[in-house]
Amino acid sequence: MPELPEVETVRRTLQPHLAGRTIAGVHVGEYQRCVATPDVEEFRERLIDSRITRVGRRGKFILLHLSTSDVVTIHLRMTGEVSIVDPVVPADAHVHLWLDLENGKQVRYRDVRKFGRWSLLTENQYAIFDDSIGPEPLEPELTAEKFTAMLQGRKRILKPLLLDQQFLAGVGNIYADEALYRAGIHPRRHSCDLSANECERLLHEIRLVLSSALEHRGTTLRDYRDGNGEPGENLSRLQIYSRSVDDPCHRCGTPIVRELIGQRGTKICPTCQPI
Repeated sequence: MPELPEVETVRRTLQPHLAGRTIAGVHVGEYQRCVATPDVEEFRERLIDSRITRVGRRGKFILLHLSTSDVVTIHLRMTGEVSIVDPVVPADAHVHLWLDLENGKQVRYRDVRKFGRWSLLTENQYAIFDDSIGPEPLEPELTAEKFTAMLQGRKRILKPLLLDQQFLAGVGNIYADEALYRAGIHPRRHSCDLSANECERLLHEIRLVLSSALEHRGTTLRDYRDGNGEPGENLSRLQIYSRSVDDPCHRCGTPIVRELIGQRGTKICPTCQPI
């Protein structure tokens, strides 16, 4: 599933094409469940003739802010792709939703596994949605002191807690593994048992791995593409997530192990990340 760096990369590639553009047409294919709310007819009626003022992001969601004060939220999930294309480009069977822009271009939503969802929220609905998501890890408002209090105030296994979008926005399996490895912290530890120094080190590493992935336009394992249809370039820079079981740790040479933690596969160096 695309995480913060991938979704932010998509946002950055869409912004120049969409900001200031008016939606002239809305089309939803046979698979209408890609629109979560409201119903498809209302979705279409409220979007047509709206102007996209800017493209934003909240956690793993792409946001289309509209001149009507409504906000479109797009959750790509496993295989969702949003791209800008010329209408003459043929659309395959996996394109489920597309928007016609007044400049003749199309915004196409393609999703092979059909897990992604679009929602059209009122200003009040968006405020509730925004409040339901945790702080953004790259924002300066999330200080080391605040992050320490967040971790130590909960008695939860660390890896599932980092993946909880109500706790922290945008971090998923890839970057949780990377940050925990680089911080030297075992993902099965309880958050309340971390010292202040460990909490600060973990936040530092979360920010480093996210920033590095952003710089290299995200990680493409298989499906992820940005708004221009280009893959990310960060895969070769991962230190543990992309490693195979029994590969030697980059730091100490200990064979890498894989454990199931919170129903998610997790790569660990038993030496560098003692329990």
